[in-house]
Amino acid sequence: MTSSKQGYALITGASSGIGKATALAFGQAGIPLVLVSRSPDRLESTAAEARKLGVAVQTYAIDLSQVEQVKPKMEAIAAQHSIDILVNNAGMGYTGEVLTTPLDDWQRVMTLNLTSVLLCIQAILPGMRDRQQGTIINIASIAAHQAFPGWGAYNVSKAGLVALSKTLAAEERPHGVRVVSLSPGAVNTPIWDTDTVQADFDRTKMLTPEIVAQTILHTALLPGQAVVEELTLMPTAGAL
Repeated sequence: MTSSKQGYALITGASSGIGKATALAFGQAGIPLVLVSRSPDRLESTAAEARKLGVAVQTYAIDLSQVEQVKPKMEAIAAQHSIDILVNNAGMGYTGEVLTTPLDDWQRVMTLNLTSVLLCIQAILPGMRDRQQGTIINIASIAAHQAFPGWGAYNVSKAGLVALSKTLAAEERPHGVRVVSLSPGAVNTPIWDTDTVQADFDRTKMLTPEIVAQTILHTALLPGQAVVEELTLMPTAGAL
């Protein structure tokens, strides 16, 4: 397959929640898509919806927690498609006090929420540098800025992601690459239903994935000479 002249948006964690909503928002804007998720069936479901919007969609089933395969698989994608927008959305939630968090759990959270993002960036960024253009949007969390008790590993992983974004933004300005960290408050996604999260919040007061997706799209479509490097998006109800 030859590379398309029209740049693609690559979205990780695209099979549900913010990732799926972002794929559909980008599709409605006419942006061709490369969608990545570990769940091939749900990924194809998202792709089918996006294709109905009239855009090209490519899918790749990749488990980003398997870090040894992330960079080579992402490099293979970059060799096939010109990636102009990278949305690092894949991640996991985790609740548990710092005192009792097992090392394996700690490392699992850091691997997916932070290390896999680094590897995706290292694979996709060289092409952006070559073209002197590109936008990298890292989905962090309000937990990066406000430490919630019982969410230690998650808080630290997202704070690290914001620090990574700020460092990368400073490094890439001379190369024409924009870097954004978006920190949403609570979003009503399947993360609340996972076995690593024990929390009981009123999900009707949370942001919707679609609201977050529209914010991501707006950030990506800013004129090339402008960038929102750090953005916090909160429910009107505040932190839950």
